[in-house]
Amino acid sequence: MISLKRSLLAIVATAVLTIACHPDRGNEKVIVSPTSTYSSEVVLDWGELILILSRDCPGFSPPVVARAMGYIGISLYESVQGGMPQYKSLQGQLNEFEIGTLPKVQPGEKYIWDLVANSALARIVENVYPNASTSNQAAIGQLEADWIEKYADEDPELLNKSIAYGNAVGEAMAAFADTDTYQEAYAHNFPTDYVAPTTPGSWEPTLPGFQSALQPYWKDARVWLTENVDGTLPVPPLPFSTDPNSDFYAEAMEVYSVVNNLTEEEITIAEFWSDDPQRTATPGGHSLSIALEILRNENADLALAALTFAKLGMAVNDAFISCWNAKYIYNLIRPITYVHRYIDNTWEIPLNTPPFPEYTSGHSVQSGAAAQVLTDIFGENYAFTDNMHLSRGDIDGSPRSFNSFFEFADEAAISRLYGGIHFRAAIEVGVDQGMQVGKNIGKIKFK
Repeated sequence: MISLKRSLLAIVATAVLTIACHPDRGNEKVIVSPTSTYSSEVVLDWGELILILSRDCPGFSPPVVARAMGYIGISLYESVQGGMPQYKSLQGQLNEFEIGTLPKVQPGEKYIWDLVANSALARIVENVYPNASTSNQAAIGQLEADWIEKYADEDPELLNKSIAYGNAVGEAMAAFADTDTYQEAYAHNFPTDYVAPTTPGSWEPTLPGFQSALQPYWKDARVWLTENVDGTLPVPPLPFSTDPNSDFYAEAMEVYSVVNNLTEEEITIAEFWSDDPQRTATPGGHSLSIALEILRNENADLALAALTFAKLGMAVNDAFISCWNAKYIYNLIRPITYVHRYIDNTWEIPLNTPPFPEYTSGHSVQSGAAAQVLTDIFGENYAFTDNMHLSRGDIDGSPRSFNSFFEFADEAAISRLYGGIHFRAAIEVGVDQGMQVGKNIGKIKFK
């Protein structure tokens, strides 16, 4: 990784970068010390804290974590985009994110982009994790202070200007986030006014807790691209049937048979990708952990890190909205309910079934979306190792290696079959659904 000292030397040594201005302006636009001359260290530090917050904050279910990731990624990108002369703001390109939402940099002025990013991240992280514990709130403040301390010998005017601009971006993004009506979603995961359908084949609460439906209205959360809801609804699931000769019964029998004959490796895979809330940073956090690992291995600069976080955050956010839209449109029964009722009422599965409908698989959709945007950034057949659960002692968290991002997505998806959580159709269709979400994110004009 590029050290902070090397980053500072690079800033000093970098000549002024000049680019042509918009044709209707009468002078040149000057970018001093581009974002790309800084390392990704500030993003890696904040990313690790975000994983902790996603795990620790009460009520941060997978959709709620995904929402946080979306706002954080955009905040980071927008805060440093002023030092990326080839790149555009996302204002005016995303749903409800209008031009003028955020402040602008002063043309020709120098900024310490590390500190801009640091301040922006601190403000948006405070906003999207409002129920963080006292110790985690202190960790947010300490990390922000640590990064400011690294530049204590810098010119005070430059230091204060950089911090002020980052604060302004972060505060503006926080104000924008507050307008989506989901800022307290962590406290309302199980709306009491939701009435689940009772037609044959419909989802119903499952073992072990028989919880009511989680976030049944999540389709109405702020999606970054409207086509990620309107244009990604998957084909309907197989027609429900209890006939032993039907396709639906055969699909249930597959889950039943697979779970009854699991290998040790399949159990390891099921547990590795379970990513349960309050125990882990959820599936979206797992994708972020992979991205952080890649950025670290690549010695990525701040510009690449910001671009990666923005694309991944939007993809994961939209993936969960797309998925939850499908879940509550189709309201399909879970394998454990079907098997207990029509095949074997003593059947046990290795994981707990989460409290929402079957079709499609959230793990599959978000993994497919994450794999697509990471492939767009880092290329096909990118080999990497996933160390997400290295420190866990309750499962086999040994690092797992993959030859591509889609290979990771496929394993994360099929893990839900091994866990007895999903039918195969929800898994395979879900990956395709997520890939389409990711492809739509890839069409955004960053340049």
